[in-house]
Amino acid sequence: MSDLDFYAHVATRADVLGVGIGTRPAEWEAALGSDFLDVPDGELLRRDYGLVELSFQKEDGAWPCFGVSVRVHRLRRDTEASVPAALRGAYGPFAPSARFEHLAAAITGLGCAIAPEPDEDGPAGGIRRYRVPESGVRIFVRVDEEAQGWAGEVWSLGLSPAWWREER
Repeated sequence: MSDLDFYAHVATRADVLGVGIGTRPAEWEAALGSDFLDVPDGELLRRDYGLVELSFQKEDGAWPCFGVSVRVHRLRRDTEASVPAALRGAYGPFAPSARFEHLAAAITGLGCAIAPEPDEDGPAGGIRRYRVPESGVRIFVRVDEEAQGWAGEVWSLGLSPAWWREER
């Protein structure tokens, strides 16, 4: 297994080590460990594991996850501290970046499609968006040629139930 396998799994299955949208903070902690930063904001909670960032909203006394983001760009600074030990154990070492063309090939190799999202005004902030229709996951890719070394690299992967519903 490799870091590319991890990204392809997230993109096609919309989960991280078996947890995803709707799961509670304790389930994420059981999967990814206790090395995280929680940032509460009233009825919202952001949990930051470095590479993986989660959003929770209080609902009937529980805190289900409503957003999952895999922040690949953070690995440029520090792969060791940014990747939870559970992910390193499952997938091995993580490279400081991931090329979109490699991820796209891995996704299609798993039988899923990749669709570019329309950019009426061009890529916003030098980022082009793609989606995996089967999972609802969006992939954000740097396309700004002025960002030396970044063009063609995966910036992040994200999942939100609202994105998934709008695709249906």
